[in-house]
Amino acid sequence: MPDETLSPRGGGAGADPLAWEGPAVGLLDLDAFFASVEQLDHPEWRGRPVIVGGSPDRRGVVSTASYEARRYGVHSAMPSATARRLCPDAIWTRGNFARYREMSARVMGILGDETPLVEQVSIDEAFFDVTPGRFSRESPLSICRRVQERVAELGVTCSIGVGVNKTVAKIASEREKPRGLTAVLPGTERAFLAPLPVAAMSGVGPATQERLRRMGIRTLGELSRADALELERVFGVLGPRMALRAAGLERSAVMEAAAPEEVKSVSNERTFSEDLTEADQIRAGIAHVSEMVGRRLRRKGLRGHTVTLKVKYDAAHARTAQRSLGAPTDDERVFGRVAQSLLDELWSPGMRVRLLGVGVSGFDDGREVQMSLFAGEGEGAGDRDRSALGRACDALRERFGDGAVGYGRDLRFSGSTSDTAPMHKDL
Repeated sequence: MPDETLSPRGGGAGADPLAWEGPAVGLLDLDAFFASVEQLDHPEWRGRPVIVGGSPDRRGVVSTASYEARRYGVHSAMPSATARRLCPDAIWTRGNFARYREMSARVMGILGDETPLVEQVSIDEAFFDVTPGRFSRESPLSICRRVQERVAELGVTCSIGVGVNKTVAKIASEREKPRGLTAVLPGTERAFLAPLPVAAMSGVGPATQERLRRMGIRTLGELSRADALELERVFGVLGPRMALRAAGLERSAVMEAAAPEEVKSVSNERTFSEDLTEADQIRAGIAHVSEMVGRRLRRKGLRGHTVTLKVKYDAAHARTAQRSLGAPTDDERVFGRVAQSLLDELWSPGMRVRLLGVGVSGFDDGREVQMSLFAGEGEGAGDRDRSALGRACDALRERFGDGAVGYGRDLRFSGSTSDTAPMHKDL
């Protein structure tokens, strides 16, 4: 394991990393998490390039690449076809999200043994508070070393950054990977941050980077010294906040674990291995995706008022349209028809469709159920019968697998959609 790095290197003459005074916020980041779990579960894959993601032949996307694959230039969110060209000998797997959740929960349990203030921000990342004297008089670095050792005992590794706030901790966690421990001692934040590019700070995407570049700002040090009024003119209230973060002066507290947030929407998307070009193909695709959304709604016990259709034409261009229903529903035959009716707003003959998405939201907006303005939207006896049929199909799929029952329209999409598993890093 690499030695922990005190940033700036050495933390200043005579600095004692054990004599930490003031807030201490850590950010734990699991190293190449999905791929590391796969190598743990498949010992014969250790030391070899492993890519978790969808098939290169079906417009898949890389979810995670092992460090062996990253040496070839493979990274998350890269098209699988590109990754295959860069690393033709990689081992590919769609992955097992249930297994990743299980391992993530065990890691979070280790953090919980050290401090009650653990704020999980994704399946492989969490902030934690180890301020001396708050819950323990032990050095933050000693606690972090112990966390790393216990995580390693599970068969995966993590990198940790420690600083006086979340921004510093997050950036520090990226300095030494894998298995890094980087501590930015109190009082050294500005010197640590100043030489780094603005892209090192979370929330500064390509568009913001370009606007800062036009202002002559390329490093966090330059951002920290920028005129606050000019930043506010260009970025609004976020401008001065960016400068504060770039100077290491952000005040951020780790929040205790809270109850899961209320679900605001349920949606599904499908990328097609070949573009859809005909109206009947596209409408069948909408129905196909709507069925998956209906199943998820019923599983969560939710009914929504608002339907959204998303159409993506190529890798860079997409549009959405939305319509409200007169009554909440979880029936794909109801909201699916409305989604199909939205197609005319987003598509015309001759256009190619790469991806379709359907979403349902507005689960509890205080509206009373009313008579529908759209034919077939009401929850009459026929609709109740169809809802019952949907629930019966759900039960069969739960017991015998997704392929146990389906509709004729789904056959045309068998093997023609991207097989990238839904392994986003959200919780």
